[in-house]
Amino acid sequence: MRAAEGGTRDPGEVAPDRSDLTHDPGELVPDGHGATVVLLDGQLQSHVDLDDPGHLVFEYVVQLGAVLDTLPPGRLAVTHVGGAGLTLPRYVEHTRPGSPQVVLEPHEQLTEQVRRVLPLPRGHRIRVRPVDGRTGMAQLGDGSADVVVLDAFAGGTTPAELSTREFLTDVRRVLRDGGLFLANVVDEPERRHLRRWHATAAATFADTAAVSLPEVWKRRRAGSYVMLASTRPLDVAALTRAAAGCPFPSSLRTRAELLRLLPGGTPYAVGDSAPSAPPPPRDRWRLR
Repeated sequence: MRAAEGGTRDPGEVAPDRSDLTHDPGELVPDGHGATVVLLDGQLQSHVDLDDPGHLVFEYVVQLGAVLDTLPPGRLAVTHVGGAGLTLPRYVEHTRPGSPQVVLEPHEQLTEQVRRVLPLPRGHRIRVRPVDGRTGMAQLGDGSADVVVLDAFAGGTTPAELSTREFLTDVRRVLRDGGLFLANVVDEPERRHLRRWHATAAATFADTAAVSLPEVWKRRRAGSYVMLASTRPLDVAALTRAAAGCPFPSSLRTRAELLRLLPGGTPYAVGDSAPSAPPPPRDRWRLR
């Protein structure tokens, strides 16, 4: 994959400091049912079932998989920002064998541990790059991905530099025409972060949508929103069916609905952005 000519990092932007990532090497813990949970910074990061990579258990990961399944059959070039246990790359390899995938994961200790304890399947085309998402995205070639997935945490939150219009513009550059951007965005019921995050996405992409759980949509608790964005109109009918078919009751909100739900948001920019809210407590994640 060729490097971008110059990338899109703002000349005045300071490269993110990831020196603290080695403080917690991560922990791989058996789940008692033959699979493994990855913990980092005291938070659940991944659930990996080597015997069945198609078995997704975290609510938002199930939703991500359901959205990916709406895309036309065949291999997909996918770039993942954030890797941890590599659950979603394994799922893509399982459902679309031979798909070329790039994972931007700066935590080398965790990646080494995952590779050793939870080896990737033979013949995979998953390449893990030890680089943070902002730097790694700037190094990727124009139009090199069908899908970009953002699911990255440091210290329990998504880093602020991964919410800016500059970063999302870089994501759009890396995506092929009509490609799909998916992001796990965690927020509190007040949706202050989500309001600005969606404003950023709406200013960068032609169409947006989101999938979440009823209690999250109704602001009864903090939780994840699976955000979608594309330069072309999204297939709302297919996505609505996919959300409704999730084992957790889920529903889709279109761009027009999101604009009504999240009014007055100002797009994030370099120097004016914020990390996500922390994820819900470990005992509040739903498992399949």
